[in-house]
Amino acid sequence: MTTDPQRTFEVERKYDADADTALPVWTDVPGVTSVSAGEARELDARYLDTADAVLARNGVALRRRTGGTDAGWHVKGPRQGDGRLELGWPLDEDGRIPAAVTEFVAQWTTDELTPLARIENSRTAYLLSGPDGVIAEFVDDRVRATDLRAESQVLRAWREWEMELGPAAPADEHGRAVFFDAVERAVAAAGGRPPSSGSKLARALGL
Repeated sequence: MTTDPQRTFEVERKYDADADTALPVWTDVPGVTSVSAGEARELDARYLDTADAVLARNGVALRRRTGGTDAGWHVKGPRQGDGRLELGWPLDEDGRIPAAVTEFVAQWTTDELTPLARIENSRTAYLLSGPDGVIAEFVDDRVRATDLRAESQVLRAWREWEMELGPAAPADEHGRAVFFDAVERAVAAAGGRPPSSGSKLARALGL
């Protein structure tokens, strides 16, 4: 029997930042009345795909991640605007892909899945809250990635920021647009810039 996964629809935007760039100031972002102290998280993710990258060609990413608040197996579906559906299953005990994950991924491929990349991330997370709760989570990521596809593994490192909407975020498209406009003004004022790649995995692979 297939184990039902945890489903999350993530709405987020990413930004690049230099190693010494100061964090943005969020005082002018609509609805934000407080920002939590930073919470440190050490994340370690291994990504898998077929030899001919069937999952990637379908806009899908499969990973096994330890550390943080959502350790487990994750499948991220194709991007839908600023959003992406993520499904999660509990961690295995032996490093093998759980049958429930294999069954789900079979809609795209039943071929052998092999290591694609390892992404280690020293993350600091901040909650932006308003009167009704958490509006968004902002994370400051210092990423170390290894492209595992070749014998001479390629190492890459960078810093990026993510802003992901929370349960008290604006529910309508206009409200979200106003929120992200203010976020991007704060990011630009701090010295951040648009992302150079669409995802950590793509950047790890030099795409």
